[in-house]
Amino acid sequence: MKIGIDILGGDFAPEANIAGAVLARKELPQDVRLVLIGDQDQILSGLNALNEDPAGYDIVHAPDVITMHDHPTRAIPTKPHSSIAVGFDLLAKKEIDIFASTGNTGAMLVGAIYKINTIAGIIRPCITSVLPTVDGKNSILLDVGANADCKPDVLYQFAVLGSLYAKCVYGVDNPRIGLLNIGEEETKGNLLTIAAHKLMAESDEINFIGNIEGRDLFTGVADVVVCDGFTGNIALKQAEGIYTLMRKRGLRDEYFDRFNYENYGGTPILGVKGNVIIGHGISNDKAVRSMLLHSYEVAKSDLTKNINEAFNQ
Repeated sequence: MKIGIDILGGDFAPEANIAGAVLARKELPQDVRLVLIGDQDQILSGLNALNEDPAGYDIVHAPDVITMHDHPTRAIPTKPHSSIAVGFDLLAKKEIDIFASTGNTGAMLVGAIYKINTIAGIIRPCITSVLPTVDGKNSILLDVGANADCKPDVLYQFAVLGSLYAKCVYGVDNPRIGLLNIGEEETKGNLLTIAAHKLMAESDEINFIGNIEGRDLFTGVADVVVCDGFTGNIALKQAEGIYTLMRKRGLRDEYFDRFNYENYGGTPILGVKGNVIIGHGISNDKAVRSMLLHSYEVAKSDLTKNINEAFNQ
């Protein structure tokens, strides 16, 4: 297996990405090869600074950077030698099995959709996040920002995608699907959630348990929580904000320590034909390590293959 990583993405590139790759390499199986995509001189200098042998990695020269200020739809065609564009080229040619980046999220979404393409039958790909629950497990929240406006059939597909992700990667048998809403009753909510609830309730494709409220996000009542990207992004950022506030006030708790983004690193774009992982832009070396370890789990699980088979039987 070959895992490609964008060395030039994120706020602390290239140092954090190189150091994270070195940490991950120590834990990954020996038959896994890390492909470092970025400025070759910077990569070699970074590896030498860590006393790491460059021969232990594949290095692909891609000197240009897609910054957080670049327009997502224009960045990839105007910067074909950027680390993100080259990474998607390698993934499209199947020279790597998965591509991970902490760079421009919009550019990663555009690259995934237009360079790798959406799986037939998928209306809109989505991105996910992991929510630690009080029972020691995790819930999956989707969408968390890729699709601010959704229709009921899109939310239904998110439920199917989230269920497959929970099964294939996290080993959850028959995942419980909850629809994030302002009340538990099926008649509560806006036009979107009422219509989506009807679609999910009538389906035998997923294990739908009904509406859940915001206060239930971390209780473990659902393995997968479905919402539009606008709502999901607000919920995710609120959780991150609470964790940051607690740290600033010197409050430490074993459960809330699990909110630390370093533990998760990144999550996949669901619904595209290749394995693509998006990490947090502020990722340090520990977060990059976690992103690469999760990349391995996603690639090993054949998640994309299972999604394709589910939507094209």
